[in-house]
Amino acid sequence: MAKENLDTSVALIVGVTGMVGLSLAEALKKPTTPGSPWRIYGMARRQLPAWFPSSLLDDFISADALDRKDTTKKLAPLASQVTHVFWVAIQVGETEEENITSNATMLTNVLQTLKSHPLSPLKHITLQTGTKHYLGPLFDPSLAGQLVHDHEPPFREDLPRLPYPNFYYALEDLVASYAPSVSYSVHRSSLIVGASTRSFYNILLSLSVYATICRYQGLPFRYPGNKFTWENFSDMSDANVLAEQHIWAATTDAAKNQAFNCTNGDVITWKSLWRVLCEIFGVEFVPFDENEKFDWVGFMKEKGKVWSEVVEKYGLVETKLEEVIPSLDSLPIVLSFGFQHVCSMNKSREFGFFGYANTLKSIPMWVQRLRAMKIIP
Repeated sequence: MAKENLDTSVALIVGVTGMVGLSLAEALKKPTTPGSPWRIYGMARRQLPAWFPSSLLDDFISADALDRKDTTKKLAPLASQVTHVFWVAIQVGETEEENITSNATMLTNVLQTLKSHPLSPLKHITLQTGTKHYLGPLFDPSLAGQLVHDHEPPFREDLPRLPYPNFYYALEDLVASYAPSVSYSVHRSSLIVGASTRSFYNILLSLSVYATICRYQGLPFRYPGNKFTWENFSDMSDANVLAEQHIWAATTDAAKNQAFNCTNGDVITWKSLWRVLCEIFGVEFVPFDENEKFDWVGFMKEKGKVWSEVVEKYGLVETKLEEVIPSLDSLPIVLSFGFQHVCSMNKSREFGFFGYANTLKSIPMWVQRLRAMKIIP
């Protein structure tokens, strides 16, 4: 399959400090990566955190993509250089309508700034979305109990859109509007596993902090979900596999203007994963008991001071509990599904992408990364 010109690969990673952003920067830095050598620009709203290796980037741009003037000021000097945009940013509001407005505004501001240059070399946009494409806006409290999951797993890319507001749909339509002059690819992840304190939804970090607190206080590490997810299949997306798929699609002609699921390619049960987490964090395995109600959100809301003690005792990167788990409500929702959260990877494989990860080996690897980054002890 035809590849891009090796001399003109200039990446702008928007959302570089998130889980997939970090993995993208690391992958693009490797000399064996398709399209190499890459010049790598990273963009995020806040400054780089202490754990992010700045040597991965040729330059870092701190800009608020919601602010058109700030975006134009910071990105206009790059508009004659950037050939590929890797969009792994997210803004989360109270409702899905807010999400549509804010995320579409950010993407519009970035793309219009880059395309405003008369000689813009922009070739491709990769767009990170997820399985809410098939499930609807799960975390919108105004729609609680109203969503009907019409699609049966395994979820396929050709399933029709659901009749609910969804910022993923808005962003897909937005990037498609730039074709054919700029190609695009959409990457629908499952539950992402990676290392960052700047990802709004980070299920592994949430569980790692929870397990750390349980061990620190000698409390039982109880499963905050339902019996169905405990016993039935789910899949996950390793951030490194996601980064690999983004780059593959950005540099492979046949993958242009397509949407692809991206999971590790295997399935796990939360029961099996819970055993792995117990071993990693040195806590006792507690079998799930559906007769025992456990208010995980209420439990964690009381642990802010405890987490601060842990951070100080172990000399960790200074974080508050609400920073490392910004969305307490999302974990119990994800662990209380009444369906198997599984996506088909057939289309991706048929198009030539064969990246994969062993989920039960991926988890301890990422926990080790979080420890090396001094985010958890």
